[in-house]
Order: sequence, then C-alpha cells, then structure tokens
Amino acid sequence: MENLGFISIIPVLVTLAIAVWTRNVILGLFLGVFTGVIILHGPNPFTGMSIFVEQYILVQITKSSNAGMLILMTLIGGLVGLMEKSGGAAAFAGMVVKYISSKVKAMLAAWTSGSLLFFTDAGTPLIVGPLFRPIMDGLKISRVKLAWIIDSTASPVAVLIPFIGWGLYSQGLIAQEYSDLGISENAFTTYIKAIPFQFYSLMAVMMVPMVILLKSDFGPMKIAEINCEKGITLEDHVTEKAIVKTEKQAELTSDKAKPIMVWLPLSIMMFVLFGMLIPQGFPHDISNIPSNAFRSSLSTGYIFAAATLIFLMSKYGVKTLASGFTLYLKGMSSMVSILIILILAWSLGAIGKDLGTATYIVSLADGSFPSYLIPTIAFLVGGIISFSTGSSWGTYAILFPLIIPMAHQFDAPMYVSIGAVLSGGLFGDHCSPISDTTILSATGAGCTQIDHVKTQLPYALFNGSCCVIAFIFAGITGSIWGLGIGVALMLVGLLFISKLNKHSKNA
Repeated sequence: MENLGFISIIPVLVTLAIAVWTRNVILGLFLGVFTGVIILHGPNPFTGMSIFVEQYILVQITKSSNAGMLILMTLIGGLVGLMEKSGGAAAFAGMVVKYISSKVKAMLAAWTSGSLLFFTDAGTPLIVGPLFRPIMDGLKISRVKLAWIIDSTASPVAVLIPFIGWGLYSQGLIAQEYSDLGISENAFTTYIKAIPFQFYSLMAVMMVPMVILLKSDFGPMKIAEINCEKGITLEDHVTEKAIVKTEKQAELTSDKAKPIMVWLPLSIMMFVLFGMLIPQGFPHDISNIPSNAFRSSLSTGYIFAAATLIFLMSKYGVKTLASGFTLYLKGMSSMVSILIILILAWSLGAIGKDLGTATYIVSLADGSFPSYLIPTIAFLVGGIISFSTGSSWGTYAILFPLIIPMAHQFDAPMYVSIGAVLSGGLFGDHCSPISDTTILSATGAGCTQIDHVKTQLPYALFNGSCCVIAFIFAGITGSIWGLGIGVALMLVGLLFISKLNKHSKNA
C-alpha cells in the first residue's frame, strides 16, 4: 500500500490534537495509533484493540533492538534515581561553591555545576537551585536569573550526551525509521554526527556565559536584575513552604554524601563502556559496530556504576545496601512513562508505515518548497509542538517518523534535519509554561513559574531566531559552519545589547 491520501495523516493529526488539548502526550499517542488501527481494520473497537496490542504494541516490544533499548532506559532510570537521592550530586556541586567571591563567579559556578550534572536533567534544578539560591540572594542576583541559568544547563546539556536517557531515547526513534528506510548506519553513529547540528541546545548553553561576561541582560530579565539590586524582588510571594519542599526533594541535608559518589560511578561506567567497545573497533570503525553492541555495553556499564554507587552509599553511611537497592528499583519505576511513550511512538511509526503517511506527506511537499528548508521547518514545527505539549520527548516521538523519511526522500542533509528536530523540541520546551523543566527550574530557584517564563522567553526567542538563520545555512550547505553562523549572530546581538546597557547606565 503506497498511501491512503489524506486519511493516512489522520493518526498524526489525532495525536497532535489530543496531546495539545489534554497536555498529555501518552494519551495523544495512544489514541493516534488506535485511530490508525480502526482506519485499517474497521470500526469494531474490540477487534481494533486486539489488533492494536497484538500487531503493534507486542511486536514493538519484542523486537530485539527495541527490547534492548527498553532495558537500557530502565537501567538508566535506576542509576539516575540513585544519584539524585544519594546526595552525592549536591556534594559534587558544593565543591564549586567555595571558589565564589563575586556575582560573575557565582553565576558561572551555577552554570558550571549544572553542566557537570549532565546525567539528570530533572535533578539539576532541584540540586543546583537550592544550593545557589542563598548565594545569589546574598549577592543580589535575581532568582529568575538563577532559574534561567539552571534551565539552560538541564535539558540542553542532557540532550547533547549520547549515552544517557535523552540521547538513547532519540536513538531508539531514529533506529526505527532507519530500519524502515533500509539505512544501514547505526543510530548511535547518526546521533554523534548530529550533535554539531543541535544548534539550539549548544547555543543555549553558550549563551549563559556570554550574557554573564558581557553583562548583556535585556527585557524583563534586565528589569528583574535592576530591581533585585535595589532590593525589590519578584519572589516575595514564593512561600517558604515551597522552598523547604524543594530542598527536601534535592536531599541536600546529608553531611555524609561525598563527591566520589558521582565521579567514581560515572568513571566506572565510561571505563566499562569503552573497554567493551574498543575491541570492536571504537572509535575508528564506529559505523560497523552493531547497535546491540552499544546497548549491551552501556547496559553493562550502568549496572556496574549502580552497584558501585550502592556500595559507596553503604560505605559512607548514607543508605544501607538494602535501602540503596530499593532506591535503585524506585528509580527504574520512574521510567515507566518514558517507556510507554517510546513504545507508542514506535507503534505510531509502524501504523504510519502501514497507512503510507510519510509517502503522502512527501507527495504533498514534492516541488512545493526547496529541500534545504526541511531542517528549518522541522525546527519551527518542533518548537510549536513542544511549546503546546510541554514535552520535548513527545515532540521527538511525533516528528522523527515524519522528518526522517522526508529528509531521505528529498535528499536533505539528514544530520542537520535530525539536529533540527532535537533543537525544536528544546526550543519549545524553553518557551513553554507547562514544561516540566520550566516548572522544576522555577521551583529550584525559588521563583514563580510565570516569572521564570516571562524573563526567559525573550532569551529563548533570541536564540531561536539565530537558529532559524543557522538552519537555513546548514540546510543549504550541510556544513557544521551553520553553528558558527548562529553563534556569531548571537555574539553580535549580545555585544550590541551590552553597549546599550553601558550607555544607559552612564546616562
């Protein structure tokens, strides 16, 4: 079946409509796939549900590559849960605090700490925020500035790391599309090559020290900083109860936690990973290493890292061995919703293939716009979906099955297109008031969600505007110099703002 015309895109439209309306990506994906089953197999809901489970859900779960990904994601959840609850991450971030002696150093220290805690995008705001909040208050730095800093070092850093949850989740989606299209390159290699084209994430991380060093705050953030210097804050209505709850979540009170509880498990994980991959040709012959080899090596590394951390928690009296293992299992269980999204996303891709969705979209787009605009369109559409749903991962689940076949059909630069999807998901996430990282960053910094969104939005839009131009250039050339174009535009803009700030201050 080539395609069913407009009918073939109905599951995608249902997914988008339900996800945006209910702010629930899982429900949107579920109803989208179920709608596709009904279209293909008739209106009987009982037969449809049976086919839904048997021919889509079970098939996706039992695929060797998919099963390996689900196991790996579960193991990652266990390790991240341990690290967040052990207090080691807070102790690790605390090492940076003793070097703080000025506003600039305080903000750069928060940026550095957030970037180093790359393994937990959700935990970063709840660790770095409460740790730096009293320091920022003492130096008269607004809490909304702290919220922006930690929001820019949570998801934007995590999505750049190929061997943690964000990267591996996306690789699972990419691998499914590559398999359907007959592309032989493994998803890990593709993800590595797409990292230089994750313009929004890279530039969000780089923008923080640029703004700090150039003193180029603008918009509501500038007003908040000026008012904070005068003793007028936006945080007066943030209750102490919420702050205490945040500190409890971050578990910063344990004096027994040590920085070794972060760096040693991660070092062991990397040692095991590379120790198993190097004999297979890594990094010189990475394209020929089977995807399952990456997953098994990573799974082994994560298991040994978790075992090391449980031992260290017991050794330093943070938790008993039994309690540590219980935390490990709880961390695994926290990944259930992510695993459901992943399975449903694979199923949506499968139903789309049966309906000919990608073929129909390609036929509509054929000749209507130049192929070099595919990355830019992916970035903008991704931003809209992510803003509306508050979910980067849900955005990836919806867009990868559409953008990868389009890029393949039109011979658009694949790595740029993949980087654009990943960037678009982050762009919308940074602008969205319902994003989980937006909420966590505001909570961790001790400011309101609305104040955080209001002050961060102009920064996100500025970054996004630079990215649009960068993606147009990269779409035409396929060159990583698109990143250089974007960074140069950002730097010129911030330099101009810095001069305006100096002029207004002197006037």
